[in-house]
Amino acid sequence: MHGEAAAAPTAQGDVISLGCENGPVVYRDGAFHKVAVQEDYQRSGNQFGSHGSPVVLADYKTDADAEQERPTRIGLIDTRTDEIRTVDAGSAYWFRSLARGPEGEALVLTYDGQLNILDADTGDVLHEVAVVEPWEEPEEWQEPGPAVKVAGDRAYVTDAAARKLHVVDIAAGTVVDSFDLPETPTEIAVVDGEPESPATAEAGHEDHDHAGDAHEGHDH
Repeated sequence: MHGEAAAAPTAQGDVISLGCENGPVVYRDGAFHKVAVQEDYQRSGNQFGSHGSPVVLADYKTDADAEQERPTRIGLIDTRTDEIRTVDAGSAYWFRSLARGPEGEALVLTYDGQLNILDADTGDVLHEVAVVEPWEEPEEWQEPGPAVKVAGDRAYVTDAAARKLHVVDIAAGTVVDSFDLPETPTEIAVVDGEPESPATAEAGHEDHDHAGDAHEGHDH
C-alpha cells in the first residue's frame, strides 16, 4: 500500500483514499470499500485530496514490470461511489506534477509544458496553460524537475531547467508572474498568511523588547 489522501468528509466522519497495486481502497463511514479497476495491476501511489471535494486526484500506473512508467492517464477517485474515472492528458507527467486547486480542481503538469486544470467531478479540461518548456522526468527521481504547489487561488510551478518560478491564476488559466531563481529548484513549499495589523505588530514589538531584556539578564 502506498499513496493516501483525504477527501471531503461525510456526516459520519473522515474519508480517506489509499493506493494499492490492484486499485484504490476508500475508507468511508466506518468501513473500507474497494474501487474496481479493469486492470490486474493498477497502482495509484501518489494521491491528492481536497477537503471540499469528494474526488481524489491520483496517478494511474498499469505496468508492473516498468522500470520507470510514464503514464499519460490520471485517475479521479470518487469516494462517494467507490469508482475511478481516468482522463488521458495526452502527455506524460510525474509525481511532482499533481496538485489541487481551491475549488477542488485537478492540476496536472505534463511533459509538453502544459499545466492542465480539470474539473475533478467531470474530468473536463478547464484550462491548458503553457507554463514551462517541454521536459521529461529525470532517470533518478531525486534530480531536479518541474514541480507544482498551490496556495490560495495560485499555482506555483518551478522550472528547474530555466531556474524560474511561474505563478498561475487557476481560475483564469493564465500565467500572472514569473521570477528568476538564484539556484536550481528541486523541492517547493508554499506558505501564505495574513499581514499583521499595526496594533498587533506594536504589541508583538513590545513583547519582543521584554523577551530581549530577559535574554540579556540570562546572559549576565
